[in-house]
Amino acid sequence: MNRRLTVVSNSKKKRELGLPSEDDLSIDVYDQPGHLIRRAHQIAVSMFYATIGYDVTPIQYAVLRILQDHPGIDQVTLARYCALDTSTAADLAVRLEERGLVKRMMPMKSKRFRLLHLTFEGAALLKKLVPSVYMMNRRLVQSLTKEEQKIFLRLLKKFVHLNNAKSRAPLDRGGASPRSSVAAVADARRGRQRNQA
Repeated sequence: MNRRLTVVSNSKKKRELGLPSEDDLSIDVYDQPGHLIRRAHQIAVSMFYATIGYDVTPIQYAVLRILQDHPGIDQVTLARYCALDTSTAADLAVRLEERGLVKRMMPMKSKRFRLLHLTFEGAALLKKLVPSVYMMNRRLVQSLTKEEQKIFLRLLKKFVHLNNAKSRAPLDRGGASPRSSVAAVADARRGRQRNQA
């Protein structure tokens, strides 16, 4: 009895086993999304310093902007709003306080929280940086046409939004309320006390 022999390609076997085939591995590293995202980040940071200077780092700038928009938030909320882990946010707050740009205050009723506010110097620095930030934002995308810029930013936002949960420190704007979580907890406690009375 003659059996018909079916030849299965090595690539097909690997795919069935969930392993990358030679075709998958043939993608040039320079065309891989992860590499391109890393390079884009390098370029953005380089352009940040070239345009804005060295008064603040990109993440310090983000922290100052968040505090400008949400004065009085606590360090945990700051971490969520900036997509940072809590220890990094606390370290940044301490460093910015040492530079006189941020004031950290402990509320009377809780020793566990530190509420954050921009100082006069912090607000003045942000105001000074505004023209440079606009210039940097233009420079980042100026090599693209206007239509490409819209598409690029739309897809970048979509990519970040759809993959947020996969981040080491996901962004959580929680409605982006300017009130701190300490204030929200205090309001909830007062509401419960009124209801019980």
